[in-house]
Amino acid sequence: MLSLQIGPLALPTGLVLLFVSLCVAYGVAYWLRRYRQLPDTGPLVSDLLVAGLLAARLAFVLRWHEQYLAAPWSILNIRDGGFMAPAGIAAALAIAAWRCRRPAMAAMRRPLAISVASGALAWGMLSAGLFLAYGKPAALPTVALQTVNGAPATLAALAGGKPLVVNLWASWCPPCRREMPVLAAAQQARADIVFVYANQREDAAAASAFLARSGATLRNVVLDSEAALGKAAGSSALPTTLFYDAQGRLVDTHLGELSDASLASKLQKIAPAP
Repeated sequence: MLSLQIGPLALPTGLVLLFVSLCVAYGVAYWLRRYRQLPDTGPLVSDLLVAGLLAARLAFVLRWHEQYLAAPWSILNIRDGGFMAPAGIAAALAIAAWRCRRPAMAAMRRPLAISVASGALAWGMLSAGLFLAYGKPAALPTVALQTVNGAPATLAALAGGKPLVVNLWASWCPPCRREMPVLAAAQQARADIVFVYANQREDAAAASAFLARSGATLRNVVLDSEAALGKAAGSSALPTTLFYDAQGRLVDTHLGELSDASLASKLQKIAPAP
């Protein structure tokens, strides 16, 4: 499940889990301070969060620095999801160890450990619950699609045994429009990967008109009039991009706008660049 529908909003599942886990960590820190008279670790938890996010972003930028050098301001666009979690976790733990190393901070160690462990446990339990409830698609969805010319199509036939990128988009979606040049450039550069652009809930006229206005040269544009691919992936938000390996297994997903760097990081998982 990639997104959670909360009223009119479709929020990334990972972001919701992070928010809930942080609420648990802060709640435990408050409870320990209020009812157990232990030191308040809330501010330190905030410091660890900021340090972890900065380190995770910096590590990702360094790993894909060539893509970011072409557009330096895109480093600030964290909406591309470019974070390396292991680097962030390592940085947070290092900061915690450094801040609690002095004897004067010894009283902070136990409540900090309890608060952080509570947040991590909440993340793990919620993630496991969502996985058990919704699972993860193991193969290409067998959804009946249609080309803009009216011909029937399926993902398996379009993939032809190659790694596959499926982008779910609509002409009214601003981030979909912004990421189109990034996807089109990758399609031109990577003949070893098949790119499919599945328009959601629009007719051929609307999709064709948008493509004509944008000037984008895209292959494999198909219509998914019932948004069946989004339902199969567990995402009601656009844009959503799915990454399948040559065996048709879902390897990775991306909810939201792709940058050159975030797309390159995903493509590396399904077909390492030659």
